[in-house]
Amino acid sequence: MKEGDKVKVHYTGSLNDDTIFDSSEGREPLEFTIGQKQVIPGFEEGIKSMELNQEKIIKIKPQDAYGEANAQLIVNVPRDKFPPKIDVGGKLILKGPQGQQIHAVVKKVEKDNVLIDLNHQLEEKELTFKVKVVGVN
Repeated sequence: MKEGDKVKVHYTGSLNDDTIFDSSEGREPLEFTIGQKQVIPGFEEGIKSMELNQEKIIKIKPQDAYGEANAQLIVNVPRDKFPPKIDVGGKLILKGPQGQQIHAVVKKVEKDNVLIDLNHQLEEKELTFKVKVVGVN
């Protein structure tokens, strides 16, 4: 495949412990354009050498996936910004400045502050994708 090709793939993404974190099973295939940075770098790189109807296992190191955790994305927020009941490990969906959804995880709950982690949940993780190319334009 070359830059600019539109590719359709079915995939199942898993972690090293075989936990599946995402899959196109039962849905339309994932469609993206080679070279447009629409998917993580390691995924695109693994797809480039494939042909139509080919299946493959792609292993992606953290630096070619979602990268390393950013300490600046672990922040304290005043406790009064949260509902009365909030637990460590709880997942939040916050609204960003342009209205976008930002996912966060509660790391610590104190009397006056809540420590939340805004890093992507798959950062620092090695990912494995079972993929099949089902379309190329």
